[in-house]
Amino acid sequence: MKKIFALLAILALVSCKSKMVVTEAATAPIDNIAAKKIIMRHYNNKIDFSTLYIKANVKYSDEKQSQNVTAEIKIKKDEQILVSIRFLGITMAKASITPTSVSYYEKIKGTYFEGDFSSLSQWLGTDLDYTKIQNMLLGEALDDLKQGKYTESLVEQLYRLDAVGSGNTKKSFYINGNDFSINRQEITQTAEGRMIQIAYDGFKQYNEALMPTTVAIDAYQTKGKTEINLDYNNISFNEEISFPYSVPNGYNRIIIK
Repeated sequence: MKKIFALLAILALVSCKSKMVVTEAATAPIDNIAAKKIIMRHYNNKIDFSTLYIKANVKYSDEKQSQNVTAEIKIKKDEQILVSIRFLGITMAKASITPTSVSYYEKIKGTYFEGDFSSLSQWLGTDLDYTKIQNMLLGEALDDLKQGKYTESLVEQLYRLDAVGSGNTKKSFYINGNDFSINRQEITQTAEGRMIQIAYDGFKQYNEALMPTTVAIDAYQTKGKTEINLDYNNISFNEEISFPYSVPNGYNRIIIK
């Protein structure tokens, strides 16, 4: 149970008065274009906000159990993410994520973690940092595509970009031909027996940003598969929101090795 709430707290993270349009998967035939142009159009999608507030329904499942909870996700762009996990209205876990640190606590066993991304990445089975978590929640490519080299192809009416020269780590990004949003992204580490796939089932266009409506995370390791599905049901931008976080007295610190 401890790991369930840790995973939810780290990965999980009315509507504002902005204009909203649900985007569709590409249906008309799309043309072959160079990887650089695909990447440029992906980053033409505006992400312009200072704070973001998300309410989401979250479902976690692995080979042993499943859990349905709600999540409140607050983002101060490029500075902090605060995730609160609730079950039947009661806060069961909280996580505070900054570019240099990760901290979370969970109530069931009264434990907390404070550290950086290196030990957490090893424990969860995939490499993480602040930018990747923020990008995942915003529906952007995990990596900065402008900094790498990619080959392009067409797969099921989606542009597929495959990273060149990434060694044992294979990275693929599938991009919608209509609005150049991310349809899904996959990272595979063959030697370690790891693979993570993040898929987005539709986007809404707000004045401030093109935002996903759902985030489906499938993580595969040799010990089994983990699924986390987030359904965004309330999003607002640029409100004055607070980021309260403190570990309750009497909780025991855990060390992730």
